[in-house]
Amino acid sequence: MNTRDRLLAIVACLLWSTAFAAVKVALAYMSPLNLAGIRFILAGLMLLPWAGGLASLGHAWGRHRRTVLLAALFNTVGLYAVFFLAMQYVRGAQAAIMIGSSPLVYAVVAHVVMDNDRLTRRTLTSIGFAIAGVVMLALAGKPWEPMGARELGGLGLLFCGSLIGACGNVVVAKGKAPDLHPAALTCLQMIIGGVVLLTAGVALEGLPSLQQPVRFYAVLGWMAFLSAGAFSIWFHLLQRVQVSQLNLWKFLIPLAGAILSWVLLKDEHPDIFSACGMALVTMGIIWSQGKRPCRASSR
Repeated sequence: MNTRDRLLAIVACLLWSTAFAAVKVALAYMSPLNLAGIRFILAGLMLLPWAGGLASLGHAWGRHRRTVLLAALFNTVGLYAVFFLAMQYVRGAQAAIMIGSSPLVYAVVAHVVMDNDRLTRRTLTSIGFAIAGVVMLALAGKPWEPMGARELGGLGLLFCGSLIGACGNVVVAKGKAPDLHPAALTCLQMIIGGVVLLTAGVALEGLPSLQQPVRFYAVLGWMAFLSAGAFSIWFHLLQRVQVSQLNLWKFLIPLAGAILSWVLLKDEHPDIFSACGMALVTMGIIWSQGKRPCRASSR
């Protein structure tokens, strides 16, 4: 990865890291599937001016319909239905920590599915540092105390979301083409996925109330913006960078996400475990970006 790609990856991950606290706030006003659907419809509409116009959308739909539909299925409908449902049961910082394990899942899925994206010793070492950091962050949540069935179920849902997201990343990477505009792909998958989520929400949760305070709409607007920006950047990078290498940057998400949750949400505070975990995650990211060549690990 060159310096520009690294900076773009950092920006995308920092945008995503703000979602944990924002979703926790927004869920106090609206049910999860309705909220997710409205969020992604708005995010897709925000991207229209940068998606290359209707001609670009038509081209993407006409020539890359399968990639668009699969991206919508995995990256919007599946991933975020699970994510929004899980956020009802877990704390913001805890969710950020759990999502921090997703790069390991992504790297393993890419290793199994994609012939040109093998796990290297450097990548495995980086994952080891980062996973150790995530474990330390998890210890900050005192897992030896009773978590309750709801919270445990929420963590399980988040792990399932990581599997779904890994499949979505592979779909986009395999379907990459020079004529597929990243913003057009993002726009279409968000609008299609958002409509599916909102339809499911109305059917299962009832019509959402639009009589909400200004705070809700401010948070909703930010959630839509961060989705539009982060996904556009990520899909652009997936056309340039290997899936396993790129997704190591997602270890930044539990760092920034946990910090923001501690700052913005009540009853969530850092401790020594959290500081040690953040240091290990940072070491993993720095090591993963080294330039020394490594042989691919055996399967």
